[in-house]
Amino acid sequence: MPNNETRFPCRKADSVSVDAFYLPTERGQRFCVLHPAEGTRRGAVLYVHPFGDEMNKSRRMAALQARAFARSGWDVLQIDLYGCGDSCGEFRDATWETWIGDVRTAWEWMERRTQAPVWLWGLRTGCLLAVAAARARAAPAQLLFWQPVLSGQRYLQQFLRTRLAGEAIEGQARRDTAALREALARDGVLEVSGYALSADLAQGMNTAWLEMPPRGSEVRWIEVLPHAGQPLSEAAQRQAALWNGDGCRTSTTTTVGPPFWQTQEISECPALIASTISSMPQ
Repeated sequence: MPNNETRFPCRKADSVSVDAFYLPTERGQRFCVLHPAEGTRRGAVLYVHPFGDEMNKSRRMAALQARAFARSGWDVLQIDLYGCGDSCGEFRDATWETWIGDVRTAWEWMERRTQAPVWLWGLRTGCLLAVAAARARAAPAQLLFWQPVLSGQRYLQQFLRTRLAGEAIEGQARRDTAALREALARDGVLEVSGYALSADLAQGMNTAWLEMPPRGSEVRWIEVLPHAGQPLSEAAQRQAALWNGDGCRTSTTTTVGPPFWQTQEISECPALIASTISSMPQ
């Protein structure tokens, strides 16, 4: 694999320096944005973005959080996975394993640059990829979760339903998700909400779930809820308790705000940014 990165002139965003470049991998280049830490470095963070349109909806919040991290002394790397954003490749050619490989490549790059442990910061399905990368390495990891998806199979089912909703609006014959899965298996690719979903990527998502990270790992789990006083979901509470009981230190926090990863208009959740900064090691 080549070790030279294609770089762009450093620019500033809200007084924080930003370095954009292409990171080489075995399957082409990945677009990355590095937010260098201001002042004394506290550590490093790698952002793993969510799936499909959730990535686009979340760009604003991810950028705001990355800048907040940098001002607090954290190096932050944002990477566009294969076939996503400004990285090479077509979405239709992406696979779950390729995305896990992208996370591992960026993780190793950050470790070489900072000579420090790197926190994997996942949002939604990005949490599934972060855990998979940590388990592939089979060593304790530091993980920051924003609104983690617990089941890739359930998430995929919901994604396919958006195709059915569109067909219903257009007055097409009614189908179910089983019929869509059959079409995907037959044709190899299925268009869903503007994304060409491949059978390989669907298969990878279908088998993904939020497994326990390697024993000795540390997890910060944060969920955004619409109203104050609401508890963490029962499924999340069970998961966190199970991990804590099996040697994976897991703390959970809730904050109030809009579900910015799916709102119609781009929205922000300042409380989540503040909660995230305060939850990290001082």
